[in-house]
Amino acid sequence: MIEQLNHNLYTLINATPDSSSGMIMFAILAAKYLVLVYPITLAIFWLWGKKETISRQRIVVSKSCIAFAVAITMSSIIGALAPHARPFVEGIGYNFLPHTPTASFPSNHGTAVFTFSLAFTFWYRIRLGLYLMVIACVVAWSRIYVGVHWPIDMLGAFLVSLMACAITQIFWHLYGTYLQNKLTFLYHFCCAFPIRKGWMQN
Repeated sequence: MIEQLNHNLYTLINATPDSSSGMIMFAILAAKYLVLVYPITLAIFWLWGKKETISRQRIVVSKSCIAFAVAITMSSIIGALAPHARPFVEGIGYNFLPHTPTASFPSNHGTAVFTFSLAFTFWYRIRLGLYLMVIACVVAWSRIYVGVHWPIDMLGAFLVSLMACAITQIFWHLYGTYLQNKLTFLYHFCCAFPIRKGWMQN
């Protein structure tokens, strides 16, 4: 029943040769490049900010990266233990984005964008987290639209991201302060010159 619902929803979302070429091009660009919003956001949050907020910004960056590492590890394990073929491998629907026939569940792209969006929602500001979540949903939609993922892959990615954030919160409660001090020291050591020049926040 779940698999049938997954197939029906995929058929509803997936583009066809009759779909708008402009929409297909937008979806391809979103599927390939929109994910870059997240590392750019993380870099900005770590490197620049007001003195009174920079510490909090760097903490959310650290927690986001830990959650991402946990989520991708979980995703890889699930993909290895319970591989699910991509739609184009099963010959279902239409594919507009060349992709290797790796396991599709859960989506690694979905896992990444949902993890960072949830991290900012939980640990920084809800409004920014929701903006990032909208982008994450566009990425998820686009990868279904161009035919490289099933809807259930994105649902699985969201659930994995939630679990990863919960695990990270527990880890951070135990070791967060120690780890953040080490990361800050490493940043000051490696980036001493640009920090002195004022190109990066101390």
